[in-house]
Amino acid sequence: MTLAASASTGSRSAIALAAVCLSALMFGLEISSVPAILPTLEQVLHADFRQLQWIMNAYTIGVTMVLMATGALADRFGRKRVFIASIVAFGAASLACGLTTSVPVLIGARFLQGLSGGAMLVCQIAILSHQFRTARERGMAFGWWGIVSGVGLGFGPIIGGTIVALWSWEWVFLVHVALSIVTFLLAASGVRESRDPEAIRLDLIGIVTLSAAVFCLAFFITQGPELGFACTGGLAILGLSVASFSAFVAVEKLSPRPMFDFSVFRIRPFSGAIIGSAAMNMSFWPFMIYLPIWFQAGLGYHSVAAGLGLLAYTLPALVVPPFAERLSLRHQPRLVIPAGLFTIGLGFMLMKLGSSAGNSNWLTMLPGCILAGVGLGLTNTPVTNTTTGAVPAARSGMASGIDMSARMISLAINIPIMGFILVEGVLSSLRKSLPIDTDAPSLRSLAETIAAGTAASSEQGVSDAIVHQALADGFGEVMLYGGVSVWLLAAASFMVFGGGRK
Repeated sequence: MTLAASASTGSRSAIALAAVCLSALMFGLEISSVPAILPTLEQVLHADFRQLQWIMNAYTIGVTMVLMATGALADRFGRKRVFIASIVAFGAASLACGLTTSVPVLIGARFLQGLSGGAMLVCQIAILSHQFRTARERGMAFGWWGIVSGVGLGFGPIIGGTIVALWSWEWVFLVHVALSIVTFLLAASGVRESRDPEAIRLDLIGIVTLSAAVFCLAFFITQGPELGFACTGGLAILGLSVASFSAFVAVEKLSPRPMFDFSVFRIRPFSGAIIGSAAMNMSFWPFMIYLPIWFQAGLGYHSVAAGLGLLAYTLPALVVPPFAERLSLRHQPRLVIPAGLFTIGLGFMLMKLGSSAGNSNWLTMLPGCILAGVGLGLTNTPVTNTTTGAVPAARSGMASGIDMSARMISLAINIPIMGFILVEGVLSSLRKSLPIDTDAPSLRSLAETIAAGTAASSEQGVSDAIVHQALADGFGEVMLYGGVSVWLLAAASFMVFGGGRK
């Protein structure tokens, strides 16, 4: 009887693990597969460059908004219940994404995907921690979860490109409807319900003020060229972002049980690791949104070939983490994390050189792509381990939430920053190549079209050579930004960690 009960428990836990891993796969694919189809969405749905940015950024902003709230909701109402609700919502949002032909509806559905995807992500960690009680079982479960999450992020570009080539862009989203149904059935039968009877109240003011600050800043950067950065409307949006963030800080400092406990930033290893967390998503991940455009429009590859090229960018991040863990044990995260960030920056500089080569192709881009991926692999695992390990065990959940929030906030802000730099770089190149009396609004419109990767040489009589050079110059500026910014944060991380102490 005992053996039978043990076997039943083990079988149920295996089913729960399968549900968590499938939901992790879906979450990762929605980050990494969609960039590969953005050029297709521009052509089929006639989305402009800013709309393409929002198709990606709506997901990341949605994730950011629920990260800290979901933990409290799951603790109060039940982790299984919230997990299943998030799976259903993710499937419904994916169905809306796949069926719409309207760009605004797609952006809205992507936001709902982000809300439900972020909720799934938080529940995954809570469920694994509760379902697998022994250290050995928990290590095995989190190991599989990490592998599947990495597959979703690493192979997303080639999966997205292949789906577009074999079927159509809609199936990049519709495939998640089927996966959601399977995940729902597995979760319903395998996940055990758990809750915290002493769950604290939901920090609604903190959630609203932080979300408003991130959204307004992303909106200001994305729409600034159209509104005017210095106009009344633009400055009002920026002011609202600053005011919202100030209110968030004030609320969290006054709360007896804050969502963000700012006192943990006094712990130097924690703060150094958080800088690393933000740096990865300031450079590596936002650039993956734009890299497919360079592979397809700049180098002339179709979607599948572009997806294969992106594998060189993402796969090293799956291979290197075990090596990074051994390095962390031997040399400490205070050295490994800044070194990983420096390697990412070096990869960006090599990509810049590769993109400006006379006969630029995937071979000239390959060294930089691989090196950036290696840098991410060196940084990611030590950052996660350090943020949770540097604080008392009772605060590890909050520390993990701050880590994930730093990643998603940095990503949400840097998607429009890189897009702005790309357009401005293209525009600067066009001004050097075209007559000085060219109409300014038309020139900016052409720059945005080129940045989106869909400009025809016949537009405004611009030659293929000028279009390609402008795109190369724009991407060169973005790569320079990615390299320099991550190098600066690498130096900041090293200094915050402290000279010779862990």
